[in-house]
Amino acid sequence: MAEEEFVKSVEDGLKLAKRIYFGKDRSALPPKVLSAMERSQSYRRLHLIPTAPMVYAVISDPTIVDNPDLPSYQPHVHGRIDPPALIPLQMNGIEMSVDCCLDTAFVTVTGSWRVHCVMASRSCDCRLAVPVGEQGSILGVEVDVARRSYSSQLIAVEETPEMEKSAKPENGGFLTPQIFTLAIPQVDGGSNITVKVSWSQKLSYDAGQFSLAVQFSFPDYVTPAGKRIPKREKIQLNVNSGTGTEVLCREASHPFKEIRRLVGQLGFLYEADVITWSENDLKFSYAVSSNDISGGVFLQAPSPLDFDQREIFCFYLFPGSDQRRKVFRKEVIFLVDTSESMKGKPLESVKNALFASLSMLNPEDAFGIIAFSGETNSLSSSLVLATKENIDNATDWISSNFIAGGLTDILQPLNQAIEMLSDSSGSVPIIFVITDGAVEGTYCNHYFLQMLALIGRGYCDAAYDVDSIETRVKRLFTAASSVVLADIIVDSFEQLDAVEVYPSQIPDLLSGCLLTVSGRCQGSLPSSIKARGTLADRSTFTVDLKVQKTKDLPLDKVVAKRQIDLLTAQAWFSQSKEIEEKVVKMSIQMGISSEYTRMIIVQTDKTKPSSQSAAALQDLSKANLQKLVSSKERKVFLLKSLGIGFGNLTATLDGIPPGFGEHESSEAAGEALVKAASDCCSRLADCCCCMCCIQACSKLNNQCSIALVQLCSALSFLACFSCCSDD
Repeated sequence: MAEEEFVKSVEDGLKLAKRIYFGKDRSALPPKVLSAMERSQSYRRLHLIPTAPMVYAVISDPTIVDNPDLPSYQPHVHGRIDPPALIPLQMNGIEMSVDCCLDTAFVTVTGSWRVHCVMASRSCDCRLAVPVGEQGSILGVEVDVARRSYSSQLIAVEETPEMEKSAKPENGGFLTPQIFTLAIPQVDGGSNITVKVSWSQKLSYDAGQFSLAVQFSFPDYVTPAGKRIPKREKIQLNVNSGTGTEVLCREASHPFKEIRRLVGQLGFLYEADVITWSENDLKFSYAVSSNDISGGVFLQAPSPLDFDQREIFCFYLFPGSDQRRKVFRKEVIFLVDTSESMKGKPLESVKNALFASLSMLNPEDAFGIIAFSGETNSLSSSLVLATKENIDNATDWISSNFIAGGLTDILQPLNQAIEMLSDSSGSVPIIFVITDGAVEGTYCNHYFLQMLALIGRGYCDAAYDVDSIETRVKRLFTAASSVVLADIIVDSFEQLDAVEVYPSQIPDLLSGCLLTVSGRCQGSLPSSIKARGTLADRSTFTVDLKVQKTKDLPLDKVVAKRQIDLLTAQAWFSQSKEIEEKVVKMSIQMGISSEYTRMIIVQTDKTKPSSQSAAALQDLSKANLQKLVSSKERKVFLLKSLGIGFGNLTATLDGIPPGFGEHESSEAAGEALVKAASDCCSRLADCCCCMCCIQACSKLNNQCSIALVQLCSALSFLACFSCCSDD
């Protein structure tokens, strides 16, 4: 179900719900009188898309809609509703628990909803919708209804071929990149649904403080009809910075009561009897760092069940809150995709973002612009200083030359950009790549740009809808423009018996970002290690990092998401089956979905005795999975891939506009090249817009240049094979 279809279905459901009679003086909250703005399409979309965990009744047959407790005369309605209407269910209670650990928040929501809109003698499917935050990842779902229960698990993609036909979009998956949905089959009218859902998301960091934002704003129509009886609403919030320094609360959206304060840790509780559910998102910010650059190292022993028995470490650096710290001079080249698929709003958004980015440059900075499609078009053959005159000329050039058309070939323009930056000295050279296509390769841009960023010690981001392109491009450029410490080295890593580091190249420290590097190690680390790097004035900066052995911080879960993403990019590029298998093990062990695992929902009939042990359910090998599928007391539903996917060459070559949704994979001619991911259903035709900044060790050295060229050459070869091969 696409987003617009979802909005229309909810709108139909709210109209259908008006038929329900709750008795004299027992009506639901009176409907609001909508203004012209509130009746607009953009407002409808914004307010009908869930802004908190919600459950909907899926109504195809309108004749079943009625009050299950107080049946009333309903005028006969002919026909069925296609697509089905979605009636938001009334909520009985809600609790949320949030644990903030370093730069990650782990959120668990438990709620109860009632099917208040379906006759007691009838049943309907229901749909759970959960908005997750920045870089959100679903960790688990549990659902309990009258006679059945449902729970989620992850399994390897290679175990799913025989189940693939059952993986219907309506089973569940991501409606948008930040809204997860799940089908709950055949729930009786008048019965209750209890849901427990967990996810992780990133905390934002700026000016020395972390900020948490969780969508927790409920519309008035989920408040139960009847007398205004107070209902219990509860939020528990825990902060564990792990740094051993004082944590200062800066902002809170709800009236929290402090219930625990230890060094580096805080505990808060909000609990209240309310007439209507929360109308505010949960927002909380706190400060942990000092004015100057500081950091530390966490060390954690693996659990006995961990497949990797090496110790887990996480090295982190705070940039400090001193905004006066000098940043590096920049030499930046904007490498912009102007192929056919960027036509319209995507390219216009990129233009606006470039205009804003150019205005952020200082007069001593230098820049260049290269537009690429099937051909290459450059602002100039060399970099120009960011004077007002040159920026005005560049703005006019962008307006005249950014015309969408042609294919997507990045090899030549990237080589040109590397050559233009080859003489950089005393500055941070940045290649800022913006593309929506598969860059003449078999796969989509996301993992391609992740590899570019990994090789170049840079960063990458993606906008999954057209409306967010401009904001995300400006955000990434702002971050990339604020390098305060470059060429970072940690000598003690080299003294270990064995060490595995993610990312393998330590990125530069940015003024608005926390830097974390994690991995596995074998050997003894001293009680304190030194990290050193280069400041903007070319002096060397050294910081002592205390090594802390931690037990109360879930370090393995905090670092797992990024490690899985980086390993997936490496597996894609190297076509390594060994790395794929490692990703699968990490994904299943940590409960974090990946491109090589799929989520299944196990339905258990509580009225029948179970023939499978709990251990067998946890160890879903191929044999155990087959037993589970064939068992009488359980059913298994396969969801569509929760990963970003490896892209769609056909969509790129055909110039299909970017968007979020299901698309067919490329032709059979390229199947040999995508074997590792052939069972992973991409949820993107193209990412709406992906971008990366390549910051190569504060100088674009030969090794980095060679690696970048090899990567692009490999992609170019793959494209030739997949487009030209006949078998």
